[in-house]
Amino acid sequence: MIAIVDYDAGNLKSVEKALKLLGEEVTVTRESSVLLSADRVILPGVGAFGEAMANLRKFGLDETLRQVAAQGTPLMGICLGMQLLFESSEETPGVEGLKILPGKILRIPAAPGLKIPHMGWNSIHITPGSRLFAGLPEGAYVYFVHSYYLKAGTEDIVAASTEYGTHIHAAVESKNVCGCQFHPEKSSSVGLQILKNFASMEV
Repeated sequence: MIAIVDYDAGNLKSVEKALKLLGEEVTVTRESSVLLSADRVILPGVGAFGEAMANLRKFGLDETLRQVAAQGTPLMGICLGMQLLFESSEETPGVEGLKILPGKILRIPAAPGLKIPHMGWNSIHITPGSRLFAGLPEGAYVYFVHSYYLKAGTEDIVAASTEYGTHIHAAVESKNVCGCQFHPEKSSSVGLQILKNFASMEV
């Protein structure tokens, strides 16, 4: 069973729908006991970093998610959900993230002709051997909606990257924890393959 974390940060239905399309058993919950007993956990999210962290703390889910990661359960963050796995974000200075993975979230630098937020399809460079992107071609296109991006604390967790005014770490993978800045649930057949890979990922 795959549990999707409900912490009032949106983007739940489209993730749930995509997983059900793949034939997965899915539950949307904020119950710690359910999350800790799930086979896999997905942390989605759209919105602001500070507000999202406040919601996780309000529901006691910050500690639950750290436990999920520590006990080896496959955990995937999507968009804002991926950003929350890291240390901090320039969007909300002074607010700590979950600190499950090393790295910081930075604002995409303004440049002439560059639209922010970044909304649309970008090709990604896939790190060879990534389990999340197994069976997908180099340069596959995925769908992004974001104004902030990840600069990972260590290159060895980067599973995919892209360019949009700067070098963006688009996906990460570290043992049982992974994440995508883009939206796999909105990325057509490529995104469905990524979700399928996560659903069957060995750790």
